[in-house]
Amino acid sequence: MLKEWIVSGWSNVPMVVLSTLVTYSAILLYTRLVGLRSFSKMSAADFAMTVAVGSLFASTISSPSPSLVIGLTALAMLYLGQLLVAVLRVRVPATTKVIENQPLLLMHGAEILDANLRRANLTRQDLYGKLRAANAFNFDQVLAVVFEATGDVSVLHSADPDARVDPAIFAGVADSDRLSA
Repeated sequence: MLKEWIVSGWSNVPMVVLSTLVTYSAILLYTRLVGLRSFSKMSAADFAMTVAVGSLFASTISSPSPSLVIGLTALAMLYLGQLLVAVLRVRVPATTKVIENQPLLLMHGAEILDANLRRANLTRQDLYGKLRAANAFNFDQVLAVVFEATGDVSVLHSADPDARVDPAIFAGVADSDRLSA
């Protein structure tokens, strides 16, 4: 049984190689046509696109189901959907409110906004980890921490005690009005 698990399907290896080359080439071509936004993580839709392409790529190259033609068609539809969402976000601003999560202020200076941590399903320990990863040495250095629409956490900090944040950078961030106070 162990031998069959390791070496079974040698006859399928040429198809796996062909599927990999064709599917990978299609991903590169589709990305050139639609743009690099396809793999950015600027929005939840972008993140979903990245995960879906990776999953579809893996399933298309590793087994006969889905077939190569179905896999390439599904990839094309994902890219077309990504392009459509991008165009709608630019031309119909209300689309963004329907599709995207709103960034959320987690810290204003040294003040931790516990209610917003709960809204984001984060703990103080999660926040402390992000502060450490951003090399924030103490709370007095923190200008703001934002839970981004993609799930990333942005830590803005400075050793300069007079540093200020430009409110324009925080347009659309929930509770960012606290920054101007």
